[in-house]
Amino acid sequence: MSTYLVTGGAGFIGSHLVDLILSKNKKVKVIDDLSVGNLNNLKKHQNNKNFKFKKIDICKVNSKTNFLKDCDKIIHLAGIGDIVPSINFPKKYFKVNLEGTLNLLEYFKNKNIKKFVYAASSSCYGKAKTPTNENAKIENLYPYAMSKYLGEQTCFHWAKVYKIPINSIRIFNAYGPRSKTSGAYGAVMGVFLKQILMNEKLTIVGNGKQKRDFLYVTDVAEAFYKASNTSLTNQKWNLGFGKAYSVNALVKELRYNKKIFIPDRPGEPKITLANNKKIMRDLKWKPKVSFKQGIKIILKNKEYWRNAPLWTKSKIKIATKDWFKYLK
Repeated sequence: MSTYLVTGGAGFIGSHLVDLILSKNKKVKVIDDLSVGNLNNLKKHQNNKNFKFKKIDICKVNSKTNFLKDCDKIIHLAGIGDIVPSINFPKKYFKVNLEGTLNLLEYFKNKNIKKFVYAASSSCYGKAKTPTNENAKIENLYPYAMSKYLGEQTCFHWAKVYKIPINSIRIFNAYGPRSKTSGAYGAVMGVFLKQILMNEKLTIVGNGKQKRDFLYVTDVAEAFYKASNTSLTNQKWNLGFGKAYSVNALVKELRYNKKIFIPDRPGEPKITLANNKKIMRDLKWKPKVSFKQGIKIILKNKEYWRNAPLWTKSKIKIATKDWFKYLK
């Protein structure tokens, strides 16, 4: 039986993926440095004989990291995902997203593994035409995008030179329960849910007409699982629902009327929309959870964000000061 390794497995997407793998009675090892991940996301599995966890920083993985031994299907989700702070801390992003990935590739390059699946980002496309397919022009507009793209390119280089069977999935906008509740200013869902809990105004960037391709987290997890089990290799796939919704549409589904508009951010696309035909065809995958269904689920679970940071208009202005300075 294969043993899966999920890096970042205590985090948002990772913990849902661990749920899926264990539901199929497969063995899984999880590593996470817990800087963002939460062990409570994995608590229900602690007595499962097929589950093992260890707190490990991918930046410190080396040939003596014995916990990774015997893993032959690696799904690499660990990394820094917040976009805005990458302007302030680019070296940190490159250390984790590039050097951390390189450490894993070096560890597994002579281990005869079955698959290494890399979690890439659609941010590599910048302001690409939509629907965006896998051959769209690469336009990394900020350090986060570049760090994730270079991690992906390193994976494919190791595939070419060292024959590691690599697949990469470029995630558009994942959402759902267990998204992060700590750290820097980040994804819109968590920001809005905390604001709702505190009866504060929703901070809508620009006019709210910008659109995003939102994909529910269990659909994301299923795509990664399928990518680790396909006979296909050296593939890159765009992963999205294939339909874009505006921030205003999101606010409407949240059924909350208090809102305020804050300055539009330079360097961000007006619309992200995945052409997901390739991943649907290659992996026999398709999204199952609609946008409306997904929003209903997170509203039922909104208490999860009770202890998350509250981002107000003034705090966001401070957090994005350098973003406007460098990307205007």
